[in-house]
Amino acid sequence: QVQLVESGGGLVQPGGSLRLSCVASGSIVVIYAMTWYRQAPGKQRELVATVSLGDTTNVNVAESVKGRFTTSRDNAKNTVYLQMNNLKPEDSAIYYCNADLFALGQGRKRNYWGQGTQVTVSS
Repeated sequence: QVQLVESGGGLVQPGGSLRLSCVASGSIVVIYAMTWYRQAPGKQRELVATVSLGDTTNVNVAESVKGRFTTSRDNAKNTVYLQMNNLKPEDSAIYYCNADLFALGQGRKRNYWGQGTQVTVSS
């Protein structure tokens, strides 16, 4: 059973920082990409940042958070991080972790979601 578990969310003042983590567990053979999404009330889910791993490691960050958010992976720990700096009230949302991975017994690559972690930016 593959699971993605996010942590690190909370309440922070504007201009503050948070670091989110997402740990993938289970009989994982390889993780192809790990992506952060967020969804604010009444809005569509949007991609925040993704780390893919092929011949080289590629990182993509959404324009709306570029220069403030960075993402990284620890392959040995099957973990992805989202460092969020200079947070703004409009960054308030539930942040979800997503992974494309291959696990034992699956037969093919599959996509998984975590349960989400709430980030609230408010004074």
